[in-house]
Amino acid sequence: MSFIKTKIINFFKLIFPSTYTELAVFLFFMICYGLLGSYIALHYRIIFDSRIPWDAYFSFDNKSILMTGGSFERHPLSYYFFNWVREFSLLISGGKMDASFRLTLAWLSNIIITLNIVQVFKYLKNIICLPLWLSVLIVLFFGAFSTNIILSFTPENFTYTLFLLSLYNYYAAIKLRNEEKTPAIALSLAGVTIGGLTITNFVKVFIPLLFEKGLFKDWKKFGNAVVRVMITVVCFVLLYLNRIDFKYQNIFSKTNQQYEKFSNVESMPTWDMILSFFFGGNILFPGFIISDKHNMKGFNFKGLYMDLYSSAFPYFFIAILLILLIWSYSKNFKNKWVQVIAISFFVDIVIHCVMRFGLHTSYIYGGHFVFVYPLLLGWLFYAYRSSPKMMSFLSLTLAVLFIYLLINNIFRMAEFFWFMETYYQ
Repeated sequence: MSFIKTKIINFFKLIFPSTYTELAVFLFFMICYGLLGSYIALHYRIIFDSRIPWDAYFSFDNKSILMTGGSFERHPLSYYFFNWVREFSLLISGGKMDASFRLTLAWLSNIIITLNIVQVFKYLKNIICLPLWLSVLIVLFFGAFSTNIILSFTPENFTYTLFLLSLYNYYAAIKLRNEEKTPAIALSLAGVTIGGLTITNFVKVFIPLLFEKGLFKDWKKFGNAVVRVMITVVCFVLLYLNRIDFKYQNIFSKTNQQYEKFSNVESMPTWDMILSFFFGGNILFPGFIISDKHNMKGFNFKGLYMDLYSSAFPYFFIAILLILLIWSYSKNFKNKWVQVIAISFFVDIVIHCVMRFGLHTSYIYGGHFVFVYPLLLGWLFYAYRSSPKMMSFLSLTLAVLFIYLLINNIFRMAEFFWFMETYYQ
């Protein structure tokens, strides 16, 4: 009994704040995001409008996701998860899809995104062992990312995926630090939840296994890892097939359709979409474009999209940030924790930048990888922890980037409020 009790306590300590500083970080961001999401939910229809299934803002599919879980070939198990989210929100709102319903959805997203930031803070503090002031600076910078701001009130797959990925990376980092194996149950749970919400993230679950101690030197350890992977894959595949009544042919036909639809956009230069949308839009808001949309049932509405950067300053910001990330990776190349993070990020780079899937709207995919930025920045500081001059230089650079990011994103959010005020009251 004491063993089970210990496991439960450790589970809650892993997910939720377990120290006063972690609690302070949690409360700060929950209040900031909560005020934002609450105001939007109570005054505007944009979080959920039963007439608008998709694309009200930044190509998010709020209603479609809440009602159906999204397309099964990309989000195979999210149907079950969002049934719970929807029913819980309806329970709180008394069965009505009104302002109370939107407020519940916004607060669920707020709590999840705030817990995501807590996971990053725990990683910086407990795995990298950075000083408290530096961990706080990095999470403040991370908290101002456009992805976190938007997802903090958006009921979407990306919201919950971001939390699960940051949680799993922190958990896997603990296992690597303690030179322990990731148990089959934990691996299967991660595969089903992370891969179930978005199938392209399924492979990321297995990356930490590559760096388990002695994996490629001991055939027993290697065989054990293979068994754990097979158990996870079998669990996931069976649940996936059950979701589609074992009509597996639909997977291939739908996947091909989705790839053709989301990878053949030639309206903008590829290099600019990579910088402005994939690397940029997930962090630093660009300008916005308003588009005329319809729900294919006679209702017309306005949709908001991100535009390419229109001045040199955002490009300069992104260039500096990418230089810091590359610097961190090269400086910590032999660090197994850094390799886990980098390989995970590389998966998304291949999918969106090389294969071009969803590149024209890749600013919404930040929920799959933005947690990588603060972690790599943290490892860069760690590499120079014995050099006061470099620490000062990096701290000053990060502070300047944070100030610019904050000013820019507040300005762009003011434009977002104008859009809601005009079209979504």
